[in-house]
Amino acid sequence: MEKPKIVAWLKPWCGWSAGVRAVFKKYDLPFEERDVINRPECYQEMVDKTGQTKQPCVEIGGRVLADVSGDEVEAWMLQNGVVTPNNRAAEAPTNQPCAHEMPQAAPMSFRR
Repeated sequence: MEKPKIVAWLKPWCGWSAGVRAVFKKYDLPFEERDVINRPECYQEMVDKTGQTKQPCVEIGGRVLADVSGDEVEAWMLQNGVVTPNNRAAEAPTNQPCAHEMPQAAPMSFRR
């Protein structure tokens, strides 16, 4: 199966970005990563190309997927025949934000 050209606009430390990277690795898909934090020109390119200010955004074989999780990227690739299912586990969660963006449990207090 021919591998498509993939460009991914990602943050270096983001949980969502890690999920997208993990999906591409799970399927042995090479991709060009564009750092939207440390390279302002990459951020602007993402906005111009996708119309989206949030990341991750990816372009797979000319098709743009904006503001997506790893799960969404994987589902799209499976549905469109870019990859075939495999049983390998992703090396990172594919559908969650960074730890500091996770909802925190409210402290519990009991009254007598």
